[in-house]
Amino acid sequence: MSDPLSRRERQIMEIIYRKGQASAALVLADMADPPTKTAVRTLLRILEEKGHLRHKQDGLAYVYYPSKPRAMAARSAFRGVLQTFFEGSLEKAVAAHLVDSGVELTDDELERLADLIRQARQKGKE
Repeated sequence: MSDPLSRRERQIMEIIYRKGQASAALVLADMADPPTKTAVRTLLRILEEKGHLRHKQDGLAYVYYPSKPRAMAARSAFRGVLQTFFEGSLEKAVAAHLVDSGVELTDDELERLADLIRQARQKGKE
């Protein structure tokens, strides 16, 4: 599943993750500024070929569902972003996010991040 997703493919995946499963008609009905029904069906087929979706038959319709849990797909996508934009460096990605003037972390979020860093240090010593 290393093929990057287009904007429309990401939009479809978001709908299917949110709903758990959906037919082409349900995806189409939930899309903002939707393309044609044929385009949605084509995108669903492409997402299935890329390994992001599977389908089952429900009467005359195919019902699509994610091939991997959202968290697993998110980790895979994040690794791709790290490689593409940050030379594989988590430090560079976090630094880019923290220096963004629009980012305001709460004290709780900062404490959770500090806890994660402590856990990572401990894990590295084992």
